[in-house]
Amino acid sequence: MSILADVGAFALKLVLILALVGAIVTLVARGARSRGDDQPAPLEIRALHEQLRERAERIRLETASPAQRKALRKTLKRKRKDEDKAPGGQKERPRAFVLDFEGDLRASAVSALREEISALLLVAGSGDEIVLRLESPGGMVHGYGLAASQLARIGKRGIRLTVTVDKVAASGGYMMACVADRIVAAPFAVIGSIGVVMQMPNFHRLLKRKEIDFELLTAGEHKRTLTLFGENSDAARSKALEELEDTHTLFKDFIRDHRPQLDVDTVANGEHWFGTRAAELKLVDELMTSDDYLMQRMETHDLFGVRLRQPRPLMQRLAERVSMAVQRVREAALLRA
Repeated sequence: MSILADVGAFALKLVLILALVGAIVTLVARGARSRGDDQPAPLEIRALHEQLRERAERIRLETASPAQRKALRKTLKRKRKDEDKAPGGQKERPRAFVLDFEGDLRASAVSALREEISALLLVAGSGDEIVLRLESPGGMVHGYGLAASQLARIGKRGIRLTVTVDKVAASGGYMMACVADRIVAAPFAVIGSIGVVMQMPNFHRLLKRKEIDFELLTAGEHKRTLTLFGENSDAARSKALEELEDTHTLFKDFIRDHRPQLDVDTVANGEHWFGTRAAELKLVDELMTSDDYLMQRMETHDLFGVRLRQPRPLMQRLAERVSMAVQRVREAALLRA
């Protein structure tokens, strides 16, 4: 009992301290936010080709014998000097700009994607390429429709777009991928799921059993179809299904426009496939991981990673720290017990 009392007292003190710290941090954050609302999110640019070469050189040096290491270091140093003294008239290598998109249900990463693309369209030329490393199981139609439209801006400017998929590009994720000039997928990446789904619970019978009335007033015959709390009619279900079919038709037409080589009627049944099968069905163009594709591209292009750094909300970071502190308290209690 004394051990439990000690643990309880410690936990209470910790909660009070965290609450006080949270209140102070919130006040500071509000003041900082009021001063920094006009500050744009910073854009990070990383020379990926330089990073890869430096790592390769380090491995060569570390694995070479002591006798070879000195000569190798001189060779690498001389090579660097020769590259720095390249004649001014020498043609510069084209660039490949690498973006990342990790999709959620709402396609919330589109807010960063649109700014990254807008920035690149101001500097990219016809010989350059944009590579999007895409991972998404899909989600809301309007969010992924906007993301696909953002990618379509790249092709309209005559810039090559390649989408690589290592894990999954399904449903709305595939809607984004099909805009690309070329889709590269890992052999076991999940591809496809060209379909539309809608689902919701209905609490009408529960409310009726508890004698709770629910009123829904609308102006317009189809302002609402299926509802959470009202009694759903066959007419409402029919209208909702009609809307799903129309959305599916738009989805299929969108894919036809961007991938004419694909037999859409065969693959647009909601099914998904692994990369190997997807290549046979022409859902993707090549089987390869994004890492291999970028290393291949490095032979002809300079690679630059581009990312709009959007700091996580303060309360999210605070919640993560609180969670870690609670976990430590639990571990300490277990050790004491």
